[in-house]
Amino acid sequence: MTRIGGAVAIGMLAGALGFTVGYYTALVGGAGIAERRPSAVIAKEPAGHEDGGIEMSDAKVAAAGIELASAAPGVLRETLRLNGLIQPNQETLIQVTPRFPGVVKEMRKRLGDKVAKGELLATVESNQSLTTYELRAPIAGTVIDRQGSLGEHVSEQKPVFIVADLSSVWIDFSIYRRDFSRIQVGDAVVIDPEDGGATMESKISYVSPLGTSDTQSGLARLVAPNDGRLRAGLFVTGRLLLTAKPVEVAIKLSALQTIDGKTIVFVRNGKEFESREVELGTRDAEHVEVTFGLVTGDLYAAKNSFVIKAELAKGGVSHDH
Repeated sequence: MTRIGGAVAIGMLAGALGFTVGYYTALVGGAGIAERRPSAVIAKEPAGHEDGGIEMSDAKVAAAGIELASAAPGVLRETLRLNGLIQPNQETLIQVTPRFPGVVKEMRKRLGDKVAKGELLATVESNQSLTTYELRAPIAGTVIDRQGSLGEHVSEQKPVFIVADLSSVWIDFSIYRRDFSRIQVGDAVVIDPEDGGATMESKISYVSPLGTSDTQSGLARLVAPNDGRLRAGLFVTGRLLLTAKPVEVAIKLSALQTIDGKTIVFVRNGKEFESREVELGTRDAEHVEVTFGLVTGDLYAAKNSFVIKAELAKGGVSHDH
């Protein structure tokens, strides 16, 4: 029997035995040319279900918190993780200082109060004329500092109030020297306030030409619009976008499970999940490219897929409908 004939016979035998089709490399005609051809791989079925699926009703899927998503084209982004500090925007911050030394006769606003432009903050009795004058808010914003109280002596040497417009804030990121060349003004940064909400995106507006001796790092700053989620004084993380690669099929990293040393994704078919072995390519912080095993439109368990893996390990089948 020739090599080609032997391969055909093996293929027919595999079909008769109910084997699934994979791939192997054969030498064609003895010429030493490698070619990908079907090979016989014995199908493995989870214990407890004759057709190899793990049956779970829609109700149980929802109760287990299993999130379903569709495999689809996507863009994988190489990013640089940054640690930053939220600060008031110094360009929208004003110090309110007494015109003359005197004694505070009335305090109208406290730390954290929101004020309108021109709103009364305090009154001060001048030491020289013994007349009372007013301190008013020069801009609309929030009182972020107050250095004075009723009956206290104040002077033009120190501000009594600091009022800031917090509709935008600065985020100052520390940049290690090895990354200086990778960051430029205008680069996009995805910001995670770590409050359970969606991420935000802004752009680098300033890169300091100087470094800090004690930390051996530099500074990159962005001005971020603020709806109240970005609180001055808190740390925040950011991801600087370096490259973007389009891929034909991408899924969430949280979908991946390992069974018998193989990377598995659970694909929803009707009311069953089937384990699908996949081959992976490029990945980023949230998604991974699938080069083999899934096609666009496949519905898969994107979150809490470990619940399905546990059902598979038990060999049990859920029959609740």
